[in-house]
Amino acid sequence: MAVNTGATVFQTRDALTPVRRQYLRIKQRYPDAIVLFRLGDFYETFDEDAHLASRELEIVLTSKVMGKNLKVPLAGIPAHSLESYLARLIKKGHKVAICEQLTDPATSKGLVERDVVRVVTPGTVLEPSLLDQKANNYLVAVVVEGEEAGLSYVDITTGEFSTTQLPSGELALELNRLSPAELLAPEGQDAGEYGRVLLSNGAGGPITTPLPSSAFEHENARQSLLDHFGVVTLEPFGCANLPLAIKAAGAIVEYLTRTQRGSLRELDSLNTYSTGSFMTLDYQTRRNLELFQGGRWGSAGLSLFSTIDLTRTPMGGRLLRRWLGQPLLDIGELTGRQDAVGFFHSNLMRRENTLALLSRITDLERVLNRIRTGVASPRELLGLKASLEAAAGLPDLFDEDDAQAISWLRNKIHPCDDVVSLIEAALSPDPAGGPGEGNVIREGFSPELDELRLASGNARRYIASLERKERESTDIRTLKVGYNKVFGYYIEVSNPNLPQVP
Repeated sequence: MAVNTGATVFQTRDALTPVRRQYLRIKQRYPDAIVLFRLGDFYETFDEDAHLASRELEIVLTSKVMGKNLKVPLAGIPAHSLESYLARLIKKGHKVAICEQLTDPATSKGLVERDVVRVVTPGTVLEPSLLDQKANNYLVAVVVEGEEAGLSYVDITTGEFSTTQLPSGELALELNRLSPAELLAPEGQDAGEYGRVLLSNGAGGPITTPLPSSAFEHENARQSLLDHFGVVTLEPFGCANLPLAIKAAGAIVEYLTRTQRGSLRELDSLNTYSTGSFMTLDYQTRRNLELFQGGRWGSAGLSLFSTIDLTRTPMGGRLLRRWLGQPLLDIGELTGRQDAVGFFHSNLMRRENTLALLSRITDLERVLNRIRTGVASPRELLGLKASLEAAAGLPDLFDEDDAQAISWLRNKIHPCDDVVSLIEAALSPDPAGGPGEGNVIREGFSPELDELRLASGNARRYIASLERKERESTDIRTLKVGYNKVFGYYIEVSNPNLPQVP
């Protein structure tokens, strides 16, 4: 018996293979995403996802029998190539649910446990290869009620989380400034009414993700924020009396809870801002000033930003972009920036030494987020160590007597010696791959690991010695000692040499 639900044919439980049943349970939770289902060394897609993946990624569409009289469409990608294929899907506006094997197939009794560990959308990307180093990747939530609107944005790669309440007529201007990768909106919002909040810069706008209206309800949103920050009031964040700002920020927390729970740890504060503190620049003004697009065809390489961007770190590039797109109106803050620029401009040697140290600093904001979400590589950890060592040298370049202009900066630099020492003690200076793939952990850091390495090395030497001795005793020069998960270790002899086997 089969029940046709449109995209997928669900058969009775007994007619399906265990893997098929497991996949359908997971897919039912993520109907709007392409589920990449880990099977050994591949991520597989099934049913309509397989047709979509085959078309978008230009990979072969095959099929597999996964139940009585049930041939299922299938398209897979190698696990080691995930990032490149993921980039192509995200750039085309798709959401991708990554379903991993949570137990080891070699030791699992019965079905391998699997579940979705991350849902990747254009606004929640973590992979460095999918991101512009000098630009933020914003996820924005918007709610409009009459003449007022709430807007909140987050960059989960840097931890920047802000919210505001503003006149609905200014909403399009703020969206144009942020240029979000993904926009969260209440479900069922009329497209005609909502069109005014979408980007009008000719780029097609961001992908829009509808959320249940409950995510934007004031009490739900407020409670989401209170629970996330572990507080009893939103007064310290400055938005307690801005209900629409709370609704937008709460919707972001709700969305990340469902898609990127690990990234929530990066959001340790909420900044409430007012658009009245900055100069308002509409899209046409920004284009005429050639802030980020220059020349007749809007080339980024001919813009003001590309001309003056001499920053040495990705964080500095992103900060400069934000400052250009959101000019200050506060004379005190403007003077503070000018004093800091003057401090470095007045001394060539100090400026050159500072630039040399900054050139050794990696993208700390995004590396820290990847560490917290458990996707950082050993080499990124070594990059963090080198960056902290370089940053520790910055205060030595600033004399106490003449550093008043940047005292605010000096006071924020913390060497984090304990982190540097831990990475130095734990990681090999040249790790060959990820954990389990190469020489990652330094010898002497873990006595237990050292013992396992010694035993493993002795075992390999024993097998090599056994192969050599058996070749000599049998005079079979092509004899090999092999291993697989079914038979364990075995001796392999080709057919022509069978008579020589003792």
